[in-house]
Amino acid sequence: MEGVEERQFLAYLVQEGGSDWRTIRFVDTATGEPLDDSIELAKFTGLTWLGDDAILYSRFPEPEAGQDFQALNYNQAVYYHKIGTPQSEDRLVYATPDMPKLGHVASTTSDGRWVVINSNEGTDPTSRVHLIPVGRGDWTPMTLIGEAEAQWDLIDGIGDRLWFVSSKGAPLKKITMVDLSGDAPQFTDVVAEAEQNLEGAAIVGDRIVASYLVDAASQLRRYTLDGDNAGTVELAGIGSVGGISGEPGDDDAWFGFSSFTTPGTIMKLDPDTGVTREFATVDLAFDPGNYSVEQVFYPSRDGTEIPMFIVKRKDVTGPAPTMLYGYGGFNISLTPSYSATRMAWLQGGGVYAMANLRGGGEYGDAWHDAGRRANKQNVFDDFIAAGEWLKANGVAGKNQLAIEGRSNGGLLMGAVTNQRPDLFDAVHAAVGVMDMLRFDRWTAGRYWVDDYGYPDREADWRVLRSYSPYHNIRSGTDYPAILTTTADTDDRVVPGHSFKYVAALQNAELGERPRIIRIETNAGHGSGKPVAKIIEEFSDIMGFLAHWTGFTPSENR
Repeated sequence: MEGVEERQFLAYLVQEGGSDWRTIRFVDTATGEPLDDSIELAKFTGLTWLGDDAILYSRFPEPEAGQDFQALNYNQAVYYHKIGTPQSEDRLVYATPDMPKLGHVASTTSDGRWVVINSNEGTDPTSRVHLIPVGRGDWTPMTLIGEAEAQWDLIDGIGDRLWFVSSKGAPLKKITMVDLSGDAPQFTDVVAEAEQNLEGAAIVGDRIVASYLVDAASQLRRYTLDGDNAGTVELAGIGSVGGISGEPGDDDAWFGFSSFTTPGTIMKLDPDTGVTREFATVDLAFDPGNYSVEQVFYPSRDGTEIPMFIVKRKDVTGPAPTMLYGYGGFNISLTPSYSATRMAWLQGGGVYAMANLRGGGEYGDAWHDAGRRANKQNVFDDFIAAGEWLKANGVAGKNQLAIEGRSNGGLLMGAVTNQRPDLFDAVHAAVGVMDMLRFDRWTAGRYWVDDYGYPDREADWRVLRSYSPYHNIRSGTDYPAILTTTADTDDRVVPGHSFKYVAALQNAELGERPRIIRIETNAGHGSGKPVAKIIEEFSDIMGFLAHWTGFTPSENR
């Protein structure tokens, strides 16, 4: 507008004590000065700009006094906030009071033409989708996808054309374009389902840049907007791509790349040629060339081949203390990534193994379905088979196998320890879901029924009872050393799970090795933890696992 100075703002989220609750704040990017605007009670939200001075965000009603870290989350809604106005004046954009379990997250196309609202009831990516044309009506949402039968993730839009990653009729996902220019939306599949799982995509310039998983490692492919193959992007080895960014018309795309031995590197990509170059790197105190990354496939109990990465120093040739990590749930894929704390284990001569269990998303919907609800035992079988393979093949020697898992992976640790206490030598179960008969009664627990089932339904209850870590501790059996970690303000997996689990362990007759708990204060499920606390926590964890696997660090050559 003539005569008015253009201002740009940065919106960011503030997390206190590790809680999932967030406060949204703003900074004037020209001056670096914080604004007075403050938005409370945001949770499980995206932040999307609508014009230059307004955002859309998601929030829940204020919980009852004293229930901030325990109350179930219902009635999430999308709100509009204009910079310079109090939160009390924020406009309600979208809510479903008749369906209080639905959660809603809004996004906008890069040209600002469309607001896209995805609504999910649980953790499954299947969603309902509603659209609001910006500046062309009264903000009344129009229905694009009325039933949550498939995944519909917005890639971007150009005018009245929107591109989505969709799983409709495509368990490994495809790219669909929706034309909204006519009387009714017209759906056209532009990139067909491939043999590998499509993780996400962005439109940059006049190209679609799509990220696929090939045996749990990333591959970037380029397509025209009409879906013609434009070539594969060469990456710097076995690793993970994240955060593809850019907009239609841009000359460059940006993405992050990391591997087991390479911290997050910002890469610049020419979407027309597929040529990449490093833009920002991290200085290392070690030589990645001194480490090997191997992928093996081993048979699970039912014969299914499970992939597993094994990372170690190249001069480590015999059995060595080995840390086996797993997750196996919620359609989450474990891909190669960097961890400074893990590097301490590797530099000292230890081995790190990561198993891509069923229940994750590495091979699409079928892989996820094979490890959830009535099929959850497959996850435990896959992990146990990984441990057996590591010992049988001389990677880990006798008394040298440590295992670790977090959240759903903490549940995994509790279940496999109960089922095979003789196989594992040291266990770290972090922020785990340990009481499978009551998990749905607190905070985000109600969402997890998609993966675990419903404790109040007999068929599901019987499955849950069969592996619930808290309910299946085998007193009178020799157990490995177990360290359970949690935090006092974890409102994702409430710490009561870990408290009960460790109390039951300590009450049982399980042999002479310790079963202890570490409780972090003023911290939550893991995100937002300051570096000082991370160092203290992982010093304790690594020290515990090293002690009980006989780890004597060797010189890094």
